Amino acid sequence: MTAHHTSGPADWIYRLAPGRGDAPRTPASSAQSITEATDRLGPQPVAWAIAVGDELARVIIHEVPGLGGGPAPYETLRMGTEAATLYALLLLADPAADRVVPEESLLGDREFARRRLGLDKVLRGIRVAHAALTNALMAACQEIVPLPERAEQFRRVSELLFGFVDEFSSRMTAEYLAEHDRWLTSGAAAREETVRLILGGQPVRQEAASELLAYRLEGRHLAVIAWCDSPTADAAGDLQRAAAELLHRRGCTSTLVIPTGRTTVSAWGEPHAAPPTGTPGELPYQEGIRFACGSVRHGLPGFRQSHEDAQDTVRVMQLNPGSTGSVVDYPDVELAALVSADLPALRRFVSDELGALAADSRHAGQLRRTLRLYLRNERSLTVAATQLHVARNTVTYRVKRAQELLGHDLTDRLPELMTALEAAQTLGPAVLRPEEDGSHDGASRRS
Repeated sequence: MTAHHTSGPADWIYRLAPGRGDAPRTPASSAQSITEATDRLGPQPVAWAIAVGDELARVIIHEVPGLGGGPAPYETLRMGTEAATLYALLLLADPAADRVVPEESLLGDREFARRRLGLDKVLRGIRVAHAALTNALMAACQEIVPLPERAEQFRRVSELLFGFVDEFSSRMTAEYLAEHDRWLTSGAAAREETVRLILGGQPVRQEAASELLAYRLEGRHLAVIAWCDSPTADAAGDLQRAAAELLHRRGCTSTLVIPTGRTTVSAWGEPHAAPPTGTPGELPYQEGIRFACGSVRHGLPGFRQSHEDAQDTVRVMQLNPGSTGSVVDYPDVELAALVSADLPALRRFVSDELGALAADSRHAGQLRRTLRLYLRNERSLTVAATQLHVARNTVTYRVKRAQELLGHDLTDRLPELMTALEAAQTLGPAVLRPEEDGSHDGASRRS
């Protein structure tokens, strides 16, 4: 869609564009917001705003780490910085227009209040973003605007941004305090505080805590962490329903669901003694929702441990998001979770054990998968061929080629070899060597 504007002192705003060679970024704002901004400014200034919004979010987290908290909170923060950057461009392009601070730039406030982040940190984040946005606009102005006109444009940028930030800070403060009050008076505060104490290993009166949470703490527990990759959706309600549904389908008789942000919830359920039926991983959950499940544990310590298992599962899923499904159970990734606690050390281990097989390439991956299934099936060529849907001779060739690249007999370091293969299978590029890196063209260092 073509932008509509008349010539004027702010024409340089319409000539903004992301740097050459910069990979295009996916917008964090809603499709409607992007369409409206593109109609007014044009696609290139909007792309510039998306890139700058992403950079602002990174700068804020670097300067005020408490405002981070993982991929989902980061996307919420990025939506706010992107919306604020777009608003600033629209303001500079047409200062006389009647505009209000966009709601998308305020959504993170509710999450900050619920996460008990101090208002001082929120306001410091605004100041950091203001300075970074001012610098980005000044730099772009210096590059685009002729020298005789720069001083006036610098003045406009400074004046309009100070006015915007003053209004924005006031709105953020009001929203934060309102959300904080709502949270305190809703009863959610007491429940979330109780869960926080349990997860932190603090002493609680188990009977009183069970009554407050309406959830039996002395039983067996299956913990789930659910989050949504879509930062534009108001996903809190959908996430809570989805987490409760998954737990019920896992055979849980009662559930406890605690929102931990706009795009994340923690949940627990008390499963039946009998194994659950069904295949939860294949249920048609809303696109973008993912679930990390812990192990079934018992009692108050089990409530905490199952949640920690789920957290480790989240970490594994985020290390290799392309290869894990929407529902992942801790027992299925337990080995990868344990060995990836020190990721740099694991990368070295995988590289040393697998040699050329540690390359992140299609050919090396094919050999790794074949060798892994061959070893897991007690060296049965027939079973491995069936699972891979290839001929038995193909498995024979691949295993022989893999052993040549390893440079030693498969029994020499079998536990280490299997561990490296499992880590590569689950974590993928997070522990593999880029294909172009030729540092291990030959056999493994262990040979």
